Amino acid sequence: MTTARATEERPEQGPAERGGLSLKAKLAIALGVYLLVAIVLYAIFGSDGRNEEFQPQDEFKLDPWIELKIGSLDLSFNKAVLYLLIACALTAGTMLLISKRMQQRPNRTQTIIEGAYDLTYNNIAKGNMPEDAAAKWFPFVATLFFFIWFSNMIGYLPLPVNDHETVDIVGIEFPAFALYAATANLSIPLVLTLTVFFLYQAEGIRRHGLVKYFKGWLPAGVSGAAAVPIFVIEVISQFVRIISLSVRLFANILAGHLLILFMGGGLAVLLGIAALGWITLPVAIAFFIFEVGLIATLQAFIFATLTSIYFGEATAGGH
Repeated sequence: MTTARATEERPEQGPAERGGLSLKAKLAIALGVYLLVAIVLYAIFGSDGRNEEFQPQDEFKLDPWIELKIGSLDLSFNKAVLYLLIACALTAGTMLLISKRMQQRPNRTQTIIEGAYDLTYNNIAKGNMPEDAAAKWFPFVATLFFFIWFSNMIGYLPLPVNDHETVDIVGIEFPAFALYAATANLSIPLVLTLTVFFLYQAEGIRRHGLVKYFKGWLPAGVSGAAAVPIFVIEVISQFVRIISLSVRLFANILAGHLLILFMGGGLAVLLGIAALGWITLPVAIAFFIFEVGLIATLQAFIFATLTSIYFGEATAGGH
């Protein structure tokens, strides 16, 4: 009994008291070893000097694969068009496949799609629009969400689309693998934004009439001389939405790809320091996981949610 009491009263020993290392000490040792390896690599390979040939912006250049011009209109086929076609095929194919294979006891794929349906209809569309407007515009909002999501996700899959580097396979030169996203090109988010902008304006005018719709841009109770500057501010804010909605998607995806490019080896190539890649590679992997796990879906969700909010304001009569 005395032994048991002594055991209960004896404080729990920490890692140092048990002869082990604390977590902080283990992390410090791991970091030291990691930096030591980088220093050894630098001592072995040294620095080749700054690489003037490597241009990071070339990764986002759209060189035409198949040139097609009608007057001043350039309809050439390039890697951005390829990514758009893949995203369209995945969006349409997934929806058609699931709609034809709905089961009373859903399989895993159907369960995921039903969860996505619940997210886009109940949370995004129905949560931000009147019920009748949500029923009408839900297909458009859901298509936007899935199309942007697929476009973002395939942008993190390495595909043979590098226009400036090739790989020799059995004597045939193939494009090297690279990361690219159509939504990292401003023209794609801008076209989507302009489509949303003109559609919700047209829907608001159709529902309320031209005069009543624009009157709805003024807060209740505002009249007289004060209405003029407030209306002008509202007009400006409407057009600012075009910039904010398109640039938000474009900038986030572009920034993510640039960070992965630089940390994944681009910075080491630019500076000509091979050992630097040993340090930056884990950062690139962390950025990659962060972009795939959060940013790709979050940006699609934000774009679709703001679209629903704009349609909700237009159909409900503005303020």
